[in-house]
Amino acid sequence: MSEKKSVSHKGTIVEISEGNIRVEIINKSMCAACHAKGFCSAGDTKDKIIDVAYFNNGEYQLGDEVEVTMKRSMGFKAVWISYVIPLAILLIFLLTLQGLGFGELHAGLAAAVAVCVYYLVVYLFRDKIADKFVFTIAKNNI
Repeated sequence: MSEKKSVSHKGTIVEISEGNIRVEIINKSMCAACHAKGFCSAGDTKDKIIDVAYFNNGEYQLGDEVEVTMKRSMGFKAVWISYVIPLAILLIFLLTLQGLGFGELHAGLAAAVAVCVYYLVVYLFRDKIADKFVFTIAKNNI
């Protein structure tokens, strides 16, 4: 039994610009079988827009149904950046500060601030992080 190496979603092209195609995810049925469906935001809403870098704009047109694909390993990387690392920061700060004798309130506030700082750093480096997440598209053969 071979394991799938990518995650894909069906969508419709809503905008084409120089070097970029915007795809609206329209089908969540593929998410039902995915083991990461609880963590993935691509299947959360009907209006999820995905930006795909593409440089041959003549092949695609507005309204085309396409399949947006991302390597499964990139999905796991997103889960780590979004959930696992912040949780680890929260727990480390909370337990360490309580162990050093800080009260629960101060330790909790400091841990929350540490997580906020982490998310601020992620936000400031969002363009650099986004470059690591590469989506590809292909026309649906219906």
